[in-house]
Amino acid sequence: MYKVKVFITLRENVLDPQGTAVESALHSMAFESVRDVRIGKYMELTIDKTNQNIDDAIKEMCERLLANTVIEDYRYEIEEVVAL
Repeated sequence: MYKVKVFITLRENVLDPQGTAVESALHSMAFESVRDVRIGKYMELTIDKTNQNIDDAIKEMCERLLANTVIEDYRYEIEEVVAL
């Protein structure tokens, strides 16, 4: 069994109005040292072992559903876990 952590963020060249709003709010709270905020998504998937390559499966999931690859980048971490 695998636990997969997927991190999705807007590409650098895509405006992030939500991140800009958070940055502005932090500045208004006296956190002036914050220079940039980018908002993203985080997902955890638990996947049973199969004959399919886990990297190929995760890439396909991200590219077909989890991430909008036109405006978002993704990365993931795979951890093998023991089922209880």
